[in-house]
Amino acid sequence: MDITGTDWYAKSMSFFCFLWIPLFYLFWRSITGTNAASGGVLALLAGSIVALLQFFLGAMVEPGGFGLSRWLSGCIDIVVLPAIAPLLIYLVLFSLKITTGTTDFANFALLWLIPGGAIRALTWSSQHDPILLVLVPVLWTSIAIGAPFFITIIQNSRVFAIIPASLAILIVLFAAASSYWAFYSQKTFVGVLFLIAAVIPMFVSVILTLIKSGDTA
Repeated sequence: MDITGTDWYAKSMSFFCFLWIPLFYLFWRSITGTNAASGGVLALLAGSIVALLQFFLGAMVEPGGFGLSRWLSGCIDIVVLPAIAPLLIYLVLFSLKITTGTTDFANFALLWLIPGGAIRALTWSSQHDPILLVLVPVLWTSIAIGAPFFITIIQNSRVFAIIPASLAILIVLFAAASSYWAFYSQKTFVGVLFLIAAVIPMFVSVILTLIKSGDTA
């Protein structure tokens, strides 16, 4: 029996896509001690608008097979741009001093991604594809947490650390898009390697935050 064809398996993947981002946001918020504040409301509103626009407008890159167009589709439409866009928007808002409260880059990105995850869970559920319903939300989180980890280094370090930290952000983005492409192309080993590269900064950030929260408890 093909387990991927069972109804419970398909529903569990859809629930994962639907719940992963909000549950991770609650976990992240609990260990950082931050709150949503006004920036959080803006993130949810903007994320909802962008998710709806993408739903109605469709893909910007039409994937064709397993080559470069598939990688670009994963980068622009599915994995990288949806997760990096809130960080870029928050950077602009932060620079213009529009945001208030204690919302940070990661919180803003995670809140932004909640509506998109819900809509994608509904639209992708009929495909019963673990790459879309399980891998992609994990890759979104790796970018939403991993990239701000290096942004903080850039903000708080000397000039010599800016270039390595900036390159590390690009590596996370490239690894996330490449992991999606490799798994889709059934290059499982390569996909796992890129997945590890994409999630390591997220795990480091979570561990350091847990240590810091334990020290201040």
